[in-house]
Amino acid sequence: MSLCAGIAYRWDGKRSRLYFQSKPNNYDVDSLQAFIMHLKRHLRGQKAILIWDGLPAHKSRAMKEWLAIQRRWLEVVLPPGYSPDLNPVEGLWNNIKGQELANRCCDDLGEIGVAVKQGIDRVRSARQLMFGFLHEAALFF
Repeated sequence: MSLCAGIAYRWDGKRSRLYFQSKPNNYDVDSLQAFIMHLKRHLRGQKAILIWDGLPAHKSRAMKEWLAIQRRWLEVVLPPGYSPDLNPVEGLWNNIKGQELANRCCDDLGEIGVAVKQGIDRVRSARQLMFGFLHEAALFF
C-alpha cells in the first residue's frame, strides 16, 4: 500500500485543506501526475507551491519534464536531502503513526488502510493540526 497526501494552505493562513489518496501498488510518475492534476482541479487552477521529498519518481526525467509544463500554476521546491522536517506532510505521517498506527498489529493491509483513513479524518477535523505541521516545518504565515 502506498499513500500520497497534500496539504493546501490558503495564502493568508485562514484555511487549510488535506488531500489524501492510497493505492495498492507503488506510486510512479503517471500516478503522481494524476494526483497533482486532481489537486489542480480542487485548487481551481490557482497557483501552488509543491514541496517534494526525495522519492525517485519525484526526480525522474519524465517528471521534471512534465513539471516544467506545469510552471504557470505550480512551483516545485526540493528541500535539501535528508530533511523531512522541512515538509509539512511528514508531520501528518508522524502524527498518524503516533496515534492510529502506534502499537497496532494488523492481519492485512485493509486494516492499516482503515486506520490511516481514521487518522486522516481526525486531522481534517482538527484543522489546527495542519497549521501545526506547517509551523513544525518552520514554514508559516
